[in-house]
Amino acid sequence: MDFFTAMTVSSSALTAERTRINLISSNLANANSTRSAEGGPYKRKDAVFTATTMTEPFAAALNKAGRGLEKVNVTDIVVDSNPPRIQYEPAHPDADAQGYVSMPNVNVIEEMADMISATRTYEANVTAAQAAKSMAMKTLELGR
Repeated sequence: MDFFTAMTVSSSALTAERTRINLISSNLANANSTRSAEGGPYKRKDAVFTATTMTEPFAAALNKAGRGLEKVNVTDIVVDSNPPRIQYEPAHPDADAQGYVSMPNVNVIEEMADMISATRTYEANVTAAQAAKSMAMKTLELGR
């Protein structure tokens, strides 16, 4: 794998994980939002990642050998179709006649676990990019 291919793969992962972290942050920020622009409570959002075969010359040679390189792309942002949580809170301004409020379908514990996973994946890809950079620098030092 050449230097630029390694950086391309790592940078695609960094971009994808940054999108995932932004969505998780939005989900956490709106965990108690009972009103949204679409009407009703906020609905949890999640990113859909897709592996994309690389077409750079080095990657294309590996693809022909059956050991293809793939980078990751965010192909869609989906809205969670789970129903909202129903909570009894008669004093809430959005409560229905029986005193129940439709709350967002955001589970804070799951979002925090996802945030840890996304952060660790981001850090791993930063480390991979730094390793590729370090190897390239060591290669340049050989010419001295």
